[in-house]
Amino acid sequence: MDSIPHHEMESSATTLQTTATTTLLSVSSSSSTSPSSSTSSRYENQKRRDWNTFGQYLKNHRPPLALSRCSGAHVLEFLRYLDQFGKTKVHTPICPFYGHPNPPAPCPCPLRQAWGSLDALIGRLRAAFEENGGKPEANPFGARAVRLYLREVRDLQSKARGISYEKKKRKRPPPQQQQIPLLPPASGAS
Repeated sequence: MDSIPHHEMESSATTLQTTATTTLLSVSSSSSTSPSSSTSSRYENQKRRDWNTFGQYLKNHRPPLALSRCSGAHVLEFLRYLDQFGKTKVHTPICPFYGHPNPPAPCPCPLRQAWGSLDALIGRLRAAFEENGGKPEANPFGARAVRLYLREVRDLQSKARGISYEKKKRKRPPPQQQQIPLLPPASGAS
């Protein structure tokens, strides 16, 4: 067993939980207001908070983990850890409300992090990793396993809620028709 006293472990877990909850709560509140002048600073602040939360997670990892040794598997562990703070009901396939976007009654299905929140979080952490000296080719947030996990979460949540996430099609400008110039009426004597 660890030689760390039980109260110290609880204290560090509580600190991490508080940090993670604060970070995740600010994800949902930051998207509700959108004055254009403060968008970049709000994004930068959120990115910094997310980066600090992940750093705290690495410190509290048993054994503590250096960022240089962090892999996609550790990122997945972090994302699964964050699910305990989620607010999105994800119905299981055996739930009678599976596939219904607006269930008529409560059910015991778990609350999870919403796919969109996780996707945005990974985007910010990916950028923060490189801004903090990490090499793009060694970025654990861009690992194939993380991309596959996010895709799996998206698909699972869309089926569970009966709402499909369809890839947005790029709007293409309508084809321009070639205009034939109008000839001026013939002005001649007949």
